[in-house]
Amino acid sequence: MKSEGNGRILGRVPAGEQLPQERILNFNEVVLGYAVEQAVAEANRCLQCKKSPCMQGCPVGVDIPSFIKLMKEGDFRGAAGKIKEKNSLPAICGRVCPQENQCEKFCTLDRKGKPIAIGRLERFAADFERNSGKISLPKKKKSVGKRIAVIGSGPAGLTCAGDLAKLGYEVTIFEALHKPGGVLAYGIPEFRLPKAVVEAEIDGLKKLGVEIKTNVVVGTSVTIDELFCEGYSAVFIGTGAGLPRFLEIPGENLNGIYSANEFLTRVNLMKSYLFPKYDTPIKKGKNVVVVGGGNVAMDSARTALRLGAKNVYLLYRRTEEEMPARAEEVQHAKEEGIKFRFLATPQKFCGVDGWVSGVECVETKLGEPDESGRRRPIIKKGSEFSLTADVVIVAIGTGANPLLLRATPGLELNRKGYVLANQNGQTSKRGVFAGGDIITGSATVILAMGAGRKAALEIDRYLSIL
Repeated sequence: MKSEGNGRILGRVPAGEQLPQERILNFNEVVLGYAVEQAVAEANRCLQCKKSPCMQGCPVGVDIPSFIKLMKEGDFRGAAGKIKEKNSLPAICGRVCPQENQCEKFCTLDRKGKPIAIGRLERFAADFERNSGKISLPKKKKSVGKRIAVIGSGPAGLTCAGDLAKLGYEVTIFEALHKPGGVLAYGIPEFRLPKAVVEAEIDGLKKLGVEIKTNVVVGTSVTIDELFCEGYSAVFIGTGAGLPRFLEIPGENLNGIYSANEFLTRVNLMKSYLFPKYDTPIKKGKNVVVVGGGNVAMDSARTALRLGAKNVYLLYRRTEEEMPARAEEVQHAKEEGIKFRFLATPQKFCGVDGWVSGVECVETKLGEPDESGRRRPIIKKGSEFSLTADVVIVAIGTGANPLLLRATPGLELNRKGYVLANQNGQTSKRGVFAGGDIITGSATVILAMGAGRKAALEIDRYLSIL
């Protein structure tokens, strides 16, 4: 590593990783994180800028220079405590947030080389504290005597609940599944986000006094209006966008074709990769086709590889430059042998005896930008080709699940079926707030957390003037 005359390291300190040929055979974490010496060396690269430009890119407002300064001094537990003043889930964010497009994007060092590895340092501080067994809790105000219901235990719900608990409210989270965590538990593979990390972060919220009730489907088991009748003063909706989208092409109902939601839920939350030790089975294909270009598509493709697939093809109808997936995830997928087919899209699924056997595809080219601002894919005539497939995973996005929304009169939705809310999460229904993917559509963990934080402050303001 090169250094300046003052001894400061110019190049970013790399984190260890499992070798590709080894990691495709297990579900262990790919990125191994920093050792103490590496963390201190990386922290010492920080310029401690007076204007703290990195904080501009943090949706939850973490005091980044201060926690890095503590790490320079070797006070790793102090650094973790500083992060948790604003971020209740630092070990999660340090692993899965797209720091390269947020805090690190504004780092002064990005102008002359590589920005500070803020995400890696955040992960190290949180892991160090957790492994020490001495978990600090943020300061909590005395009880204000009011109860808040939070629907959904994903990043928006967990953040909103944690912030409200710190403000002195009695908070209950209602989760439809049998384990809390939302997309953190069912959507992100173990090799990117270990479940033990998620459980430890959630345990921290429980120690703050947050109650979590699982197996409760709000909208069916209980309605929002009934929650108000039970004495809750406000309700936060953080149910995410979990309704799968499909291609709507011939053959899509064949066996062996999964939505990414179902595929990843079976593997991540229900441990189907250990079937029959665990009850939920999964089709382990030898030739797998994944459709999509986001992080969920990368997760699906890399999971299929670990289940024993010989060939995993990823079809994306635009170019690599337009892919919404993190560059790190794309690089890892390439290293592991995922076969990318850019500018290609399925047209028909073929089957034998009710099971998918292949995918008929066409090549595309990019035309004028569409409403998303990206250039619209156009089918190239005469470019048909086929791929053999015994498993197909459709990862082209999700929508808002209408179950809760249909059961809540007075709650306005936009034309895409998402909840309408102002910038602070206030909805059209009195006392009901929302944040995260349920109002924006599929986004990132940290943006959902930022929405949960804003909503918590708005709920506090709303209840203080009642």
